[in-house]
Amino acid sequence: MPRRSLLLALAALVVVVLVLENTGPFLNAQFTAMAYFAIAAGGLTVLTGLNGQLSLGHGALMAVGAYSAALLLKTAALPLPVVLLLAVGVTLAVGTLVGVAAARLHGPYLAGATLALAVAVPGIPLFFGGTLGGEQGLPVRMPEIPGWLADAAYFATGQDLTPIRYLAYVSWFAVILVFVLLANLSRGRVGRNWRAVRDGDVAAELAGIDLGRTRVQAFVVSSGCAGLAGALMALSARLAAPSGFALTLSLLLVSAVVLGGLGSLTGALAGAALLTFLPPLVTGAGTDLGLSDVQAAQLAPLSYGLVTVLIVLLAPAGLTGGLRKLIHWRRSS
Repeated sequence: MPRRSLLLALAALVVVVLVLENTGPFLNAQFTAMAYFAIAAGGLTVLTGLNGQLSLGHGALMAVGAYSAALLLKTAALPLPVVLLLAVGVTLAVGTLVGVAAARLHGPYLAGATLALAVAVPGIPLFFGGTLGGEQGLPVRMPEIPGWLADAAYFATGQDLTPIRYLAYVSWFAVILVFVLLANLSRGRVGRNWRAVRDGDVAAELAGIDLGRTRVQAFVVSSGCAGLAGALMALSARLAAPSGFALTLSLLLVSAVVLGGLGSLTGALAGAALLTFLPPLVTGAGTDLGLSDVQAAQLAPLSYGLVTVLIVLLAPAGLTGGLRKLIHWRRSS
């Protein structure tokens, strides 16, 4: 691991501890949501921004991870890290099958294939209602906090480690690990191959790059991120249900990546923050202005759409790209 990545990871770890220890249960839960959105958006920005593959089916892959975690926790008393790793493994297998099948597709054809996946997968639990809980979904049991970890947390912070804070810690440790791995992949030979295929598949093939294998690699990596995000989402909601993984989720992930900046992990984090904090902020503002709860709730998608349109018009490279241009302009002026 490069020294720069290690230092950034350690700095991020310190920030996570300070923030989570100084916020209450509600904000801890919101930070957990931001974490799993960031993981899913990070995988998607690698797939779309670095490899040029547009996926509209990442909500379906998150559903695979969520239901895998729910079934594992239902049948066996496994530690949380083991559950997450197994859920990622199942999603990697599914992602490999989908990636191989769609390896020759690109552009609108790949988008259409993944769109079909996003529409079809939420219907599977309805067909296998006896095993997957049908429309009501599967309840997700939160594993117990290891005793040694609870004691260590109390010794270090002087506070009891609650289940909500425990999941927030696990989620943000996962974010740091995933982002370090994605950053190293992006800077290495694999990342260079991804960008070469994105910029020109004919030139990449003439350079000796296997187009199919490179596209499958990017799709599998992105699928693993989606599976991990889905498992964390199910643990946070304590439920894995089809309604939580509808097509809307896939479209929101794409918009988060576009808002933050395609191909940028920092942009994925910024998009996840908008996706998490903007809707409740706008809903609260609407309630304060005297709107009913229903009317205030309808402001959230409207505001998110307006923000998306404004950023696309004013900063086509996303928030991180616009900020980078602004810093460059101020330095040069």
